[in-house]
Amino acid sequence: MPEKSFFDKVYDIVRLIPVGRVTTYGAIAEYLGTRGSARMVGWAMNSAHTEINNIPAHRVVNRSGLLTGKHHFGGSMVMQQLLEGEGIEIVEDKIVRFGELFWDPLIELKSFPGHWLKENTEK
Repeated sequence: MPEKSFFDKVYDIVRLIPVGRVTTYGAIAEYLGTRGSARMVGWAMNSAHTEINNIPAHRVVNRSGLLTGKHHFGGSMVMQQLLEGEGIEIVEDKIVRFGELFWDPLIELKSFPGHWLKENTEK
């Protein structure tokens, strides 16, 4: 079986983010063992709208909780509306209570049974 592309690995992680929680481009990059490639994760999110499968890209924000990718959702308010629909409060393009809502894949997926990423990130 051929190895998954970087974008596909990103999409697999993003699909695991629970409703009402958010993560960052950098957290995904670090989980994939490619610290410093947060921008590539952003590119994957920008391309997510072309994917057939539902990818909740609106749950991925920058390290400060800012909705930096909001212009890639077909309107400047769509990302905010999607997050607010999941119970997340946004003020001036920033997630309120970001620290409480932050979903860290390094922690949350540490014991995820049989997940293909677990084997690729153990040191």
